[in-house]
Amino acid sequence: MEDVRPVEDDCQAGHMQAAQPGHSRRNFIKGVIAAGASVSASSYVFKDGAVARAQAPGAVERLVTLTVNGRQRRVDVLPQETLATTLRYKLGLTGTKIGCDRSECGACTVLVDGVPQYSCSMLTHQVRGRALQTIEGLQAEDGTLHPVQQAVVDEQGFQCAFCMPGFVMNMVAMIDENPNPTRKEAAQFLSGNLCRCADYNKILNVALRGAEYTRRG
Repeated sequence: MEDVRPVEDDCQAGHMQAAQPGHSRRNFIKGVIAAGASVSASSYVFKDGAVARAQAPGAVERLVTLTVNGRQRRVDVLPQETLATTLRYKLGLTGTKIGCDRSECGACTVLVDGVPQYSCSMLTHQVRGRALQTIEGLQAEDGTLHPVQQAVVDEQGFQCAFCMPGFVMNMVAMIDENPNPTRKEAAQFLSGNLCRCADYNKILNVALRGAEYTRRG
């Protein structure tokens, strides 16, 4: 015959098991905390009485040197930190804007080895040893504006200007590649940048005027 025990017996058995030493909720939580502390402590090494952080195999060094606007800058960078975050919040170069933060609007465009890149979608560790240029690096040391910057002033090509730094950096790259673009070519080259104010007609005026100023020298 099948052995059928009352529900009360099962409950009592469960309570008795939980009450046994080593099986209480308190002991379980203490065990979890102890295990966590052991894992955390395993990343440290002790040498000559000092505590040092151990570098795990394959880990990325956090303290890196970046070449930004012709200067070498030493900065502490998290493994998954984006270049836009580093520029704005670690180096104080707030001219680089974070708009969509997903490679769609182009507000964060900077030049990496002369090539326009969305800095919101590049890890800072990817650009070590490469030349970075932000909008802060366009102006000459004597205060002379870059031809594209001067064109922005003369044409008043932006309304709210939040997108302006990204457009300007892309225009600089465009003119370096094609010093005499047509309006259609400029529109195609700048298609990766969005203007929320839809001021595209004036923006293209700026691009062509910037190219003109550059050709004049």
